[in-house]
Amino acid sequence: MSHRIFSARRILTMNPSQPEATHIAVRDGRILGVGSLETLSDLGDFELDERFADKIILPGFVEGHSHALEGVLWEYAYAGFFPRQDPDGHAWPGLTDIVSLHRHLGEQIARLLPDAPLIAWGFDPIYFPQRRLDRDDLDAIDAERPIVVIHANLHMMTVNSAMLRAAGLESQANIEGVLTFNDGRPNGELREMAAMFAIFDTLNLDLFDRGSEQTTLERYARIAQRHGVTTLTDLYNPLSDEGVASMQRTCNRADVPMRLAPAMSALTYTPEEGIERVLSCLDKRSDKLHFGLVKLMTDGSIQGYTARLKWPGYHDGSPNGMWNAEPERLTEIVHRYHQAGLQLHIHTNGDEAIELILDAIESALELWPRADHRHTLQHCQIISHAQLKRAARLGVCLNMFANHIYYWGDIHRSRTLGFERCQRLEPLASADRLGIPIAAHCDAPVTPLAPLFTAWCAVARQTASGEVLGPFEALSVERALRLITLDAAYTLKLDDCVGSLEIGKFADMAVLDEDPCDVPLERLASVRVAATVVGGDVFAND
Repeated sequence: MSHRIFSARRILTMNPSQPEATHIAVRDGRILGVGSLETLSDLGDFELDERFADKIILPGFVEGHSHALEGVLWEYAYAGFFPRQDPDGHAWPGLTDIVSLHRHLGEQIARLLPDAPLIAWGFDPIYFPQRRLDRDDLDAIDAERPIVVIHANLHMMTVNSAMLRAAGLESQANIEGVLTFNDGRPNGELREMAAMFAIFDTLNLDLFDRGSEQTTLERYARIAQRHGVTTLTDLYNPLSDEGVASMQRTCNRADVPMRLAPAMSALTYTPEEGIERVLSCLDKRSDKLHFGLVKLMTDGSIQGYTARLKWPGYHDGSPNGMWNAEPERLTEIVHRYHQAGLQLHIHTNGDEAIELILDAIESALELWPRADHRHTLQHCQIISHAQLKRAARLGVCLNMFANHIYYWGDIHRSRTLGFERCQRLEPLASADRLGIPIAAHCDAPVTPLAPLFTAWCAVARQTASGEVLGPFEALSVERALRLITLDAAYTLKLDDCVGSLEIGKFADMAVLDEDPCDVPLERLASVRVAATVVGGDVFAND
């Protein structure tokens, strides 16, 4: 049987037994061998493919924490502070003042049908310190049409008066997460899932379930292909019956260039229902669709002031954040899913949330010992050194939000965390020294899906203003590339089939114009992805 051998200027394999090569043999979508052309010549008849002869090949990038919302939200108006590129390559400018935001939202309304709500996303109030966006601002744009502005962190939104009335929240100011003016009236800002879902329910809109739709998944895969990502997560998926069927139909198609690992949203169900739902999906797994992950939300975001911080709390004296469920319930959920043998991916932004979950995992392990559980803390932005040592002892993985340093590092330095805590923001080097399994992620659509930018953040640790936060936590480029390949695959329990280029694994590759280990650091994030290869099929970028 014949096979194909791809040649390259250099192949970075992430295989410690053979870190580099020049050729890779592929048959039936899997890697048949890696080495030089001479060492592969005894494999039999082959077709030599030299289209990448002057390129650099890496394993296909693995995004261990992203959301299929990246494929949903571009149907709505982008209203973020930073410029952004949509799936079709169109560049959207950043909106850096309230006047620009008002004008932009007004332009979007002009394109809608008379009875259609306006939904916008990406807004980040932390960049507008003079005052918070409220219902009066949105009423000035349109007082009759429901308006929803989803914040960049996906943990908050601001709505106008029409939306408050429609959702029945005008008289429900005592609900946690419904913020108010001084006179007690809701001001339009809603924080965390309970308050936000009241809006989504009113609009009959489940954005997370929409992440399983065919068009959404195709768009998500297209974005991933542009950036060399071959394995994606959807780390908050309801796993509805219709959604699972749609993922099967779409992801298993050869023309959809991605592998997908959806994680069921634990707070959507009782533990009994959730465990049954995840287990029922296991026999639906395929080479391109991996079930078995569970996502648990604990606190919110630091820049949104909804993360739970230990003493002394927020640097500027703001009140502590919110739990998405009572701590006792979160602990019970960890215990139940751990006992069922499932892997948890747990959102923990603040160090108080981290402490709660480490307590829960430790007690679960005492009750039901489990080897190689790979429970993974997601984000863990200001995890302490004591907590790092504890995580190492418990066998916990850490997937850190490295992009956070660039997008919100300046805000944390001046307002939310202060100088000292910012020196251990995303402490990747400390975790690595302790032997903790680590990865880094973008949390798309919170920040753009671009793994080389994530790697740059882990190395440069620069904020948007150019300040370096935590230089002693910086990694080398070579180490950072593992965070977005083999290490990310490990946190998903997929390192046996993706994340490195070695015999038997899927032939998934990112083909780059330049060697990321040789370019100046300031250009690492902008190295062009020439093509993405999934199962040996080549998807070239324009």
